Amino acid sequence: MDMSEIGKRIRMERIMNRKTKRTIIVPMDHGVSSGPIKGLEDMPKIIDKVAEGGANAVIVHKGIVKHGHRGYGRDIGLIVHLSGSTSLSPDPNNKVLVASVEEAIKLGADAVSVHINIGADNEPQMLEILGFVSEKCMEWGMPLIAMMYPRGKKISDEHDVDVVKHAARVGAELGADIVKTNFTGDYDSFREVVKGCPVPIVIAGGPKMDSERDVLQMLKDAIDAGAAGASIGRNVFQAKDPTKMVRAMFKIVHENADVDEAMKELK
Repeated sequence: MDMSEIGKRIRMERIMNRKTKRTIIVPMDHGVSSGPIKGLEDMPKIIDKVAEGGANAVIVHKGIVKHGHRGYGRDIGLIVHLSGSTSLSPDPNNKVLVASVEEAIKLGADAVSVHINIGADNEPQMLEILGFVSEKCMEWGMPLIAMMYPRGKKISDEHDVDVVKHAARVGAELGADIVKTNFTGDYDSFREVVKGCPVPIVIAGGPKMDSERDVLQMLKDAIDAGAAGASIGRNVFQAKDPTKMVRAMFKIVHENADVDEAMKELK
């Protein structure tokens, strides 16, 4: 085993529970795409809240790292997001590279992530980005999380099992260590996605949902289907109590609890 492989294993243990082989990731990279939305006005405070709840890692852009990661001394994994676009862009689906693996290493990152939209007009350029970042991650022993979303003119339903399992497989094929993608709505369809992807899959949370139970039920269904956890943002940092919400997710992801049991953490 070469040194980069050892390094990757060590870093993976900082973003995934070494016993359950699962993870709770809270993405907080929305400041680039959407600005300082509700819940992300005070980054040190919200990172501390999700860390207290038991989150394994957060995802932030490089400029935020110096403004609060582990600001209160709590241990939580750091994933630096390398790609971005804004909602003000003529094409928000056009994700470009805004940071490098080497920058993430200098910042002390435990992993990096990139966002790829399969089906978008500039899909070829984004696939090039994924391939390039994957190569650098292999060179440096840096875990890579690929956010693989089916989005574009040919995509009528971003949660359809056929397009989701294709997008997830592309992430694995091009070197991702963890793939983040949409939940397809039920156990049977998401089981297809998991079976077709040889690396761990975590589900996205999407827009703010109507109730906390809805979020937890989605998470439970995904875990039962073989998901390795969740990468949920708005439904955590915009929750009434983000710490309790993460604790409820922890019960499902790391303790195999049912939804009713997890809901007790929210009282």
